[in-house]
Amino acid sequence: MAIITISRGSYSRGKIIAEKAAAKLGYQCLSRDILLATSKEFNIPEVKLVRALHDAPSVLERFSHGKERYLCHLRKSLLQYAVQGNMVYHGLAGQYFLKGIPHVFKLRIIADMDDRVKEEMHRENISEEEARNILVKDDNERRKWGMQVYGIDTWDSRLYDMVLHVGILSIDDAVDIICHAVEKQAFHEEPKSQKAVECMYLAAQVQSALIHILPSVMVEAEDGVVSVIVPNGHTVLTDKATRQITEIVTRIKGVKNVHLLSPKPVKDMINPFHNIQ
Repeated sequence: MAIITISRGSYSRGKIIAEKAAAKLGYQCLSRDILLATSKEFNIPEVKLVRALHDAPSVLERFSHGKERYLCHLRKSLLQYAVQGNMVYHGLAGQYFLKGIPHVFKLRIIADMDDRVKEEMHRENISEEEARNILVKDDNERRKWGMQVYGIDTWDSRLYDMVLHVGILSIDDAVDIICHAVEKQAFHEEPKSQKAVECMYLAAQVQSALIHILPSVMVEAEDGVVSVIVPNGHTVLTDKATRQITEIVTRIKGVKNVHLLSPKPVKDMINPFHNIQ
């Protein structure tokens, strides 16, 4: 079993390539489902969140610790599927959320601008100049989103195991190459890499459960032992807060033990845990 992540621009044929590759391999194909799950966490219409992905990340600024919450919930949603294996994910920053997992095959699909312009002109019934301006703006906003929210440049080829140029390659050529490459031993799921996904998913579930009260919390998990790490800059947790956090975490399936790691007290520092004391 393997996991394939596909980063793509608009009109690059990335969506249809992902769907065809998934069908040929017998894998589940995901993208919009992840966004839907995330938008429910924020209680905003999915269409507005999708528009924000193609416009600017400013929508997250309307929510308290919006960026942290967005990253946390999207990561949990994606890992929920990744732990099952046999998945093709085409969407923003799949390689970011699954970083460090050996059996993830990371792809970037690109296409010539002139071909993309023709497609935009045909679909929207607009002039060549209008189509080109729209695509340039879309590319810039997608790149900006990646930099501001994820801290990665999605155009950086070093993020990927392979970059496919559709145009020279047909859609079917690209699908064949992907299906052949994913059969390589390098992307076979081994017990160690599967365990890594399971640990990441458990940590993501814990972080999601705590994100509203500990927005900057970091979580690690290993064999059911969860470490909840409070970053520097926070005061030490009170005994009552510690008990409440421990109770929240131990209710999550798979958690065997909890360790809370917090910094030493700092005199006169504002307590960010006032709502759980």
